[in-house]
Amino acid sequence: MKMCVFCKIVKGEIPSYKIYENKNVLAFLDISQVTPGHTLVIPKKHYENIFELDEKISGELFKATNEIAKKLQKKLQINALNIINNNGPLAGQEVFHYHIHLLPRYENDNVKFNYPKHEFDKQKLEEIHKKILGN
Repeated sequence: MKMCVFCKIVKGEIPSYKIYENKNVLAFLDISQVTPGHTLVIPKKHYENIFELDEKISGELFKATNEIAKKLQKKLQINALNIINNNGPLAGQEVFHYHIHLLPRYENDNVKFNYPKHEFDKQKLEEIHKKILGN
């Protein structure tokens, strides 16, 4: 099986601009900077998506994400940040090694998100709620 690009970064086979590292988590600048400071946070162990993560690594990733976000805020003097996570092709995942995007936001950065908004009535919301809870 061909090793993924993020696994190669973890192994040091591909250089990266590391922002954070501990035993289980690595963060580095995205090679395709959407805005200055665009950072990826990944588990060092290969997991394809959030559905494969165990509880321990999920907690470590979120803790690291919080620390890195605060570092970006302080060092880049930002007051806004998007945390983006795509899981599966339908959600826009392109690299199939779980990763979290930290996207610093700046005035006039021209980054736009266009999510359609659907108004659901109470009955539809209750139906979705019951389906999720298994009632």
